[in-house]
Amino acid sequence: MIAVVTGASRGIGRAVARSLAARGCHVVLLSRTVNELEQLAREVAASGGRATSVACDLAKSDAIVEVSARVLATVGVPRVVVNNAGVVHRGLVQETTDEEWNRVIAINLTAAFQVTRAFLPAMLTANAGRFVHIASISSTLGTTRLAAYCASKWGLVGFSKSLAEELRGSGLSSMCVMPGAVDTTMLVGSGFAPAMKPEDVANTVTYAALDAPLAMNGSAIEVFG
Repeated sequence: MIAVVTGASRGIGRAVARSLAARGCHVVLLSRTVNELEQLAREVAASGGRATSVACDLAKSDAIVEVSARVLATVGVPRVVVNNAGVVHRGLVQETTDEEWNRVIAINLTAAFQVTRAFLPAMLTANAGRFVHIASISSTLGTTRLAAYCASKWGLVGFSKSLAEELRGSGLSSMCVMPGAVDTTMLVGSGFAPAMKPEDVANTVTYAALDAPLAMNGSAIEVFG
């Protein structure tokens, strides 16, 4: 079984990749950070798993098109796609530039749409597959100095639920996982103390990807530690 994980080089993505590999998935690791991806692939292999690292700048739509086509041609059709890649910008709305806003939306929301769109036709032909999107508790509330991030994560939940309706009856499903404060570099500077480790979130993502019943299509799973 093939599983694609975006933003796999660190934090939640890294933990998800390791968890899926431990369950027997051939994990395709997507991120910009080549050295960290290759190190993770070696760790997965040393543990008896299979991983393929693929460098990809998820802020660039043409890169997503090229990489997804290469994955389909050389690795195969994924059964699982985890849209995990994410960035954060902290700043008041009046201080946030177009460039800062667009970067957060591009990576946190637009890339999830583009990655999904790239793999969806082949997965529909296979009549099987799961899309799991890593949203956030920030998908449910507003936080000062976090407008771009909150907007992207609210949007990701809406995208996931709309996709779920399109997939109804197809054998595929779409779900999102909404973590609270996780002990990752992204939490640094937030003012919140970590309530869980990346592995705690990864366990939930693995359940959604491999074990959850199809009846959970469209679900938004809260994980608060």
